[in-house]
This record gives sequence, C-alpha cells and structure tokens, in this order.
Amino acid sequence: TDDLVLLLQSVLFITMAETKIKEYQVVGRKRPSETQPEPPIYRMRIFARDEVKAKSRFWYFLSRFHKMKRTTGEILAVDLIPELDVTTIKNYAIWIRYDSRSGTHNLYKEFRDVSRVGAVAQMYDDMASRHRGRAESIQIIDIKTLTDEETKRPNIKEFHTEIKFPLIHRRLPARRFTNRRPQTAF
Repeated sequence: TDDLVLLLQSVLFITMAETKIKEYQVVGRKRPSETQPEPPIYRMRIFARDEVKAKSRFWYFLSRFHKMKRTTGEILAVDLIPELDVTTIKNYAIWIRYDSRSGTHNLYKEFRDVSRVGAVAQMYDDMASRHRGRAESIQIIDIKTLTDEETKRPNIKEFHTEIKFPLIHRRLPARRFTNRRPQTAF
C-alpha cells in the first residue's frame, strides 16, 4: 500500500506541475521554397502549459494573421522565458480578446503579482469565474508592467497606500469553564 500511495502522490505532483502555465517564445517561418528562398521569421510570446500547446497556439495565431499553416511552415525554436525578478510585487495590465456566447469582446484588466505568468494565471481564473471564458477562447493581446500612478482600477489602487490588517476582537486561549465572559477587544 505504501508503494501505491507513493505512486499516487507522484502522479498527483506530475499533473499539478503540468497544469501550471509557463511563458514560451516560439520562433517560426514558412518553409523555404524556390519562389521564396528566405521567408520572414515570426516570433511570438505564448502562455501555455507545455511546449506542444505553445506550438499549437503559435500556428493558430499565425494562420489567422498570415497565409501560413503548420504543413507549410516550420518551427525554428521554442524557448522557455524565465521571470527575472520574482521578489517584488508588480502591477500588470493585460489587454485580451475573448469569444463569449454572444460575440467577441475586448477587455482591459489589471492584476498584482510577482511574475507575468502569475498575472496571466490570475487572468484565466478571473475570466473563468466572472465571464465563463474558456482558456481556448481567450487571446492575450498585450501585457505591460505599470507603475503605481498608471494603474486605473480601484481594487489595484487600494494596495498603493500603507495597508494595515488590524487584529480586532481576538480571543485569547482561556480555561474552558470560567465565571466571566471573554474579553475580545484590546
């Protein structure tokens, strides 16, 4: 039974690690031919769970913008982009386009996180909860890091002042039976 528990824990760890979003840089082009010996090279930053999904999203977007598809093109490189500074909290602005049941909508959202990947993960969760937006129907147009003065949304601006978390009505550990009510205001 211990081996089975270890196996289940390792499978659970692998599935949890696979669902985490990462940022990839995918570089590709149309396959060279006699008519076009040096085709232009296209580079995209894609958020996906793994390299396979990143390549798939790359061809999805490229076929929409240029007359090219996976069978007529080639991938030159797929690189994982690491986050440089994950020690400070930053404000992120994300412009997205998503398809709902009624049509296509453009949105601007702001998030606070330590990394771009974390902000995008928050965005996917927010879109799923507020708008019932599926990850496949969401297209990220742009992501920018904002200063405190550039932020627009009140739920982000409230973190720019000094934040206090008062401990009100604390209940101290006491004896179980006593002849007085507990004092919770200090």
